[in-house]
Amino acid sequence: MNEPEPVRVRDVMKVEFDVVDGLATIADALRDMAHVNSKALIVRKRHDDDEFGIVELEDIATEVLAKNRAPERVNVYEIMNKPLIGIDPAMDIRYCARLFERYRLNRAAVVENRDVIGIVSYADIVIKGMKRLTLA
Repeated sequence: MNEPEPVRVRDVMKVEFDVVDGLATIADALRDMAHVNSKALIVRKRHDDDEFGIVELEDIATEVLAKNRAPERVNVYEIMNKPLIGIDPAMDIRYCARLFERYRLNRAAVVENRDVIGIVSYADIVIKGMKRLTLA
């Protein structure tokens, strides 16, 4: 019996996401956020030898809201995770789920040629990926 073609991260990732400067305040970043469904902000590199960062809405909740810090006084770089963990777009979603479990991630940037091309989350893997697997 032939195994079904694996579902790849590229097939389930979100391609619309927000990119923010690390010096922006949390208030500015949230105000400018256009893709709330991604639940994360990618932090730009400052130069070619720098790395991308990521701030999830959970980070803002735990590091700003829960600690009663003013979002106008907290910069993105203060709470971002850097370097971000990048997922290859050709990775099978089963291995992506294992990586998420091992490193306790909820979502991660999808990186191709040292550039962020999307964001993938557990929800994307389960909802979109399982749907594709069951249709195969």
